[in-house]
Parts: sequence; structure tokens; C-alpha cells
Amino acid sequence: MAAALSAWENGAKRVFLLERGEELGGILNQCIHSGFGLHKFGEELTGPEYAERFAQALKRTGVEVLLETPVLRLSPDRKVTAVQRGGIFEFRPRSVFLSMGCRERTRGMINIPGSRPAGVFTAGLAQYLVNVEGYLPGKRFVIVGSGDIGLIMARRLTLEGAKVEAVVEIRPTLSGLVRNYVQCLLDFDIPLLLSHAVSYIYGEERVEGVVVCEVDSKGQFIKGTEKTIPCDTVLLSVGLIPENELSRQAGIPLCKRSGGPYIDERFATLREGFFACGNVVAVFDLVDYVTLVGEIAGKHWKESEERTPRFRLLPGEGIQIVLPHYLCNPQQGMLFIRAYRALNRARLLFSFKGKIFYTFPVPVCRPSEMLRLESKQIPWPEEGGEITVEITGEEIQGLS
Repeated sequence: MAAALSAWENGAKRVFLLERGEELGGILNQCIHSGFGLHKFGEELTGPEYAERFAQALKRTGVEVLLETPVLRLSPDRKVTAVQRGGIFEFRPRSVFLSMGCRERTRGMINIPGSRPAGVFTAGLAQYLVNVEGYLPGKRFVIVGSGDIGLIMARRLTLEGAKVEAVVEIRPTLSGLVRNYVQCLLDFDIPLLLSHAVSYIYGEERVEGVVVCEVDSKGQFIKGTEKTIPCDTVLLSVGLIPENELSRQAGIPLCKRSGGPYIDERFATLREGFFACGNVVAVFDLVDYVTLVGEIAGKHWKESEERTPRFRLLPGEGIQIVLPHYLCNPQQGMLFIRAYRALNRARLLFSFKGKIFYTFPVPVCRPSEMLRLESKQIPWPEEGGEITVEITGEEIQGLS
């Protein structure tokens, strides 16, 4: 919605927004908790409230919204094949904006051993069942992973009368936002087990419990630390994957680290006429950032031709993701950076040809919270080439 609005406001005469759901807003419609919009609107909104602001803004434009319209195919020459109740149709726009979001990782992707009883859900599915369908999928829960959806669902389930026995996190630090840990776990006395993993799920027709075990620094189970936690439901909050099946159809190069398309500062991909924005590029921690990059992409809708990148940004020591991957005009846009570890008194280091040319202080950084820098504040080298971004600092242990 942000990209469509931005394109319209920047002179696009015909803009189509294709949505496979029955209403605009995507996953926001099931996120009934507050906390959205602090950066964008300066106030706390629920997910539906945040989405509704953009839906209402679209009604004041000429953007043509097509609901219940899944895209079936997307070709490298920008031919879009979509379907509605009346049948299949095709069109070829000047620019295509990819904003398909992301999907949840499943039990099979993290290889939890055990039987296959009913009662194993992804946290997002449980959120939909509780908040949209009004169905409580269990009574006693263990949540695997401390991602934001898992933390928020721990609180939501408690408010609905269920018992959350524990949130189990394999890493030594929190995966979600600190504010969600405080508001969702601490305020409700829900245990968080860091450096722990579920080593077995047991039960016949329904989950009866899990075996939880401590892990070492390599994520390996430590023998003799096993303990059983009775429960009837397991929720998985173990990460998200950018949804890029259509991007692959279109032949758009994807980054293995981020899981999304390679993009430049305009959020243009490496294939002419295609832009990507939001969680389809990489998983952002704030919807406000998702909106921001949609607005950036929409502003550049006319610039469908390919441009030669001046810099390539590479994640170095301690860095998980750097966006954008390429810079054509380093004085435009902004950088989004995610660290691997939680650090105190950290510094970002930008290197060119093995020499550091810029440092940026970061008092505290966590993997769950992206760092954001204005690109124009960095004194980029006159000569183009590869830039390595690293981070150093004192590693934070636990939740200190």
C-alpha cells in the first residue's frame, strides 16, 4: 500500500494493487496488539488501525485495488498473470513492485525430533486462530523461539486463559524486541529459557509434552540437562522467510543471506523494471521500516531502466545483513544493518580496499533490532568498488 501510494503521489497515472486476500492489510489484520506506527505516525496503533490508515489514503487516490486476485505467474519481461472469480487476465506494466511479505519457518525446517501428534502450530497461525477466528488451539503451551510473534502470543494466550509453560530459545540472547520481552513475558511471569532447545516432542494423537535440553555455544544438546515440560500445544516462533516464488519465476537474482532480491538504494532489483520492498527483501523488525522502503521504491517508479552500481556493500565480521546490496547514488536512501550478536558499546566499521574510512558508534545493538543510517552521512570513497561493513563491541550475555 505504501509503494502504491508513493508511486501515485509521484506521478504514476495508473497504479494497480493486487491483493490475494479479501481485504487490504495482510498480516497486520491479525496483529491486534498495539505498538505499530511509533515512527511513522508518532503514536501507538494496533495492526488493523495501522493498515486502515493506508487503506483510507488509497481511497483518496486513483489507485485501482484488486482484492481476491492472486498472481499466478510473473515473467522476466514483466508480464503479470493473475486470476479473479471472472477468470484469468494478463497485463504488462512499466514497473512491478514485489511486496509479497514472508512466511514462517516450520518444524520440518528446524528438525525437531519426536512423534507427529496434533497440536504443533506456527505462532502466526495460532495468532490468526485466536485473533481472527476466535478459536483457542490449546490450554497448555510451550513456545519454541523468542521471536516477536512468539512473545506476543505468549501474552495473548495468557490473557485468553491459557497457560504458557515456557518460551524456549536456542540462542543465548533474545530473538525479539526487548520491549516485547518486558511487556509480554516479564509482566506475565512467563519463563524464558535461553540457550535451551526442544529435543523431543511426544504424544500419540495430541501433544502431551516436550523434552527441553540446554545447548552449548554450537547449539548442540548437553547430555544430562534434559527436563520434561507437560503441554498440549507447541508454538513455533523460529524465524521468517521472504516469500519469493514469484521473484524466482521472473528470474530476479536473490541474496542467500537475506533471502530476498538484491536491491540498490531505490529498492530496484537487478532485473529491469522490478522493485522489491518490505519483508520480501529481508525481514524487518518494524512495520514502520516496511512502510518506509515501500515509499522509497514507489518514488522511483519511472526509473525502470538498469543502472550501473557504484558500490557493492558486503556484510563482514559480526554482520548478518546489509541493505541495500548495491549503491548507484550513495547520496540517496539509507542503510539497514542487522548484527549477528547483541553488543554493548559497539562500532560499525566501513572498509574500502582493506582500510577503514568511516566508523559509527552504536551504544547497544541486538540482532532483533535493525540499525538505520542515512546514506548521505557517510563519506563514500571517490572510487567505486566493494565496501565491507563490520561491527565490533562487547558481547551481551543473556538479557543484561
